Amino acid sequence: MKNNKGITMIALIITIILLIILAGVGIGTGNDIIKKSEIENLKTNMLLIKVKGKEYVEKANFNLGTKIETVNEEEKAKRIEKAKNELKGEDITNDISKYENIINKEQEEFVYYYKLSTENLVDIGLINVKSDEKNGLYIVKYDIKNAIVEVYNTKGVEDEDKQYHSLNEVQNMNI
Repeated sequence: MKNNKGITMIALIITIILLIILAGVGIGTGNDIIKKSEIENLKTNMLLIKVKGKEYVEKANFNLGTKIETVNEEEKAKRIEKAKNELKGEDITNDISKYENIINKEQEEFVYYYKLSTENLVDIGLINVKSDEKNGLYIVKYDIKNAIVEVYNTKGVEDEDKQYHSLNEVQNMNI
């Protein structure tokens, strides 16, 4: 009669192989969950910026006044300047060309592009969000005449070899 005092080498190898297979599946699933979480986090931040931006652009729209096309150039410039004072961030409308791969700049009279700093985000209430080259800069397109806001992130997210930068694009992603 044989005296069995442990597991065989074959049983040990099979167990290790099964553990490796399970770990591989778990890591793949974990990576997918992390990517989805990052996309949702970006989307949430962009939505919060848009909501706050909508508040700013509506104040700017109010300051612009009605019938802006009928006033003289001096009054128009004064109203536009007063309206732009409501917007948050650094005005980069005249320097938007370096972001042309991300933003299709509209050549409209009352459309302005502002780059938000981390400090601007803190003022909005996004305390742990960074706006820099490493994490992606947040750029807001304010249409003060029509009270429309669009938010962009220079880093964006990649999905199926395509890069998405605007809130509208990120919201329409299939994740």
